[in-house]
Amino acid sequence: MNKAAIYAKSSRDDELLVIKHAGLVKKIAHHLKARLPANVLLDDLIQSGMIGLLEAAKNFDNTKGASFETFAGIRIRGSMLDDIRRGDWVPRSVHRNNRTVLAAVDSLEKELGRPAQDHEIAKKLGINLDEYAQMLNDIVSGKIIGLEDLGISDDAIICPANESNDQSFSEMASGRFQEALTEAITTLPEKEALVLSLYYDEELNLREIGKVLSVSESRVSQIHSQAMLRLKSRLTEWT
Repeated sequence: MNKAAIYAKSSRDDELLVIKHAGLVKKIAHHLKARLPANVLLDDLIQSGMIGLLEAAKNFDNTKGASFETFAGIRIRGSMLDDIRRGDWVPRSVHRNNRTVLAAVDSLEKELGRPAQDHEIAKKLGINLDEYAQMLNDIVSGKIIGLEDLGISDDAIICPANESNDQSFSEMASGRFQEALTEAITTLPEKEALVLSLYYDEELNLREIGKVLSVSESRVSQIHSQAMLRLKSRLTEWT
């Protein structure tokens, strides 16, 4: 088979992969949209996701051990998040509040030797519980929070096709991070650990988790945000 024929076959294969997995883009877009502020449009997520799918089709190497759907899912979600982050729509006050709460949680838990409660964190910040709840809502509404934001990227788990086959260091680092993350999650208050499990493992949205816990969607959002802040404070050596 000559080079032109090989290229043509490769292009057809890529096109078939894109057509076959277009539904995956919509699935990820809808799942991510449920976690985002209203000003992020579903159509924009799908458009970004399609670019990620096209890149995945071009770069996929089936000798790496991962399925195309797994590889493409990471690329699709990454493309969506990259576009959102480039938009820089997060107010500076949200970034500042995020750092302030993180510092307060870290300081309190080192002082108390246990998870700090809502009222203790609010007192540390010099605000009341309602103001603290609003601060958490602002943080979770203004930031895309995922496990990858704790200090390790998806690329450390599944690397691009053009990377070296020697991934021993990345695999070791990823494994140690996962161990540290798992251990940190076990130290969370029970309700916070449950919210993370329902959100990331079971892939329930905030409204569905609220029904499970018999609390409002807003409260689930606050619990999730506070859990992520606790994890960040306990995994500082990785972040």
